[in-house]
Amino acid sequence: MNELSKESTNTVKLAERRVFSQSFRPLYNEGMGLVEQAAEYLDGKGRAEAKKLSRVAATLYAAESMRLTTRLMQIASWLLLQRAANSGEMTRDQVASEKSKVRLDTVSAHEDAAGWSELPEDFVDLVKRSLRLQSLVRRMDEEIYGGGIVKLPVEGRRGNPVSDQISLLNHAFARG
Repeated sequence: MNELSKESTNTVKLAERRVFSQSFRPLYNEGMGLVEQAAEYLDGKGRAEAKKLSRVAATLYAAESMRLTTRLMQIASWLLLQRAANSGEMTRDQVASEKSKVRLDTVSAHEDAAGWSELPEDFVDLVKRSLRLQSLVRRMDEEIYGGGIVKLPVEGRRGNPVSDQISLLNHAFARG
């Protein structure tokens, strides 16, 4: 076995060990905490701050809010699936099958986008933290399951993204 193969094997084992052990809890708590913080901000302080923005910044804020929400729901779905596998509620094969519906590739506007400099600091912080967490989760996913993220073709999708997420969450918590 060459050095690179050994290193890849060790990386997979480390990622699996983290996800399928008690050391997963801090990552889970971080992700779910970020979901909660974003929801509180967007429903409270964020609404008030958004009303003060210029038209260009308000449009960017609306688009980024949707991206932020989508990104966090996808991360939460992935974390819930891993927790279900960790607790024995789902097998790794079931998780691998269900997680193919999770997209960990929600992008964000660049900091040089028109209106970005006007966005509230707390909002920008949430966006940046969510992008860092998405990057970490994506790397872990690729290390554990390999082959990258499976993307559903737009024309092949049934229903809508929210419905897909609800189904995924229902399945993650289904006991049978």
